[in-house]
Amino acid sequence: MTYVGAVFNGVTILILGEFYTEDHGRSLGLSGWVKNTRQGTVIGQVQGPWDKVSDMKHWLKSVGSPSSRIDRAVFSNERDISKVEIHGFSTRY
Repeated sequence: MTYVGAVFNGVTILILGEFYTEDHGRSLGLSGWVKNTRQGTVIGQVQGPWDKVSDMKHWLKSVGSPSSRIDRAVFSNERDISKVEIHGFSTRY
């Protein structure tokens, strides 16, 4: 199976954004983490099958949590990995 690692950083105003991001990542069967920053952005990393990562990227760019305003979503360091390096999906504080 092909996996991709992607780092995301978005200028986003989210209400409970990390909770919804973690929940959505888990519902897709992805591994990774998410963290709200003091600057009002959300950062994180996601790993899993290419199609599921693509679904997550779409959600982060276009949907987000209820009552969210997504100004921008930037993805970097996308690469093929041979196996998942992170297990589970969590919120970091």
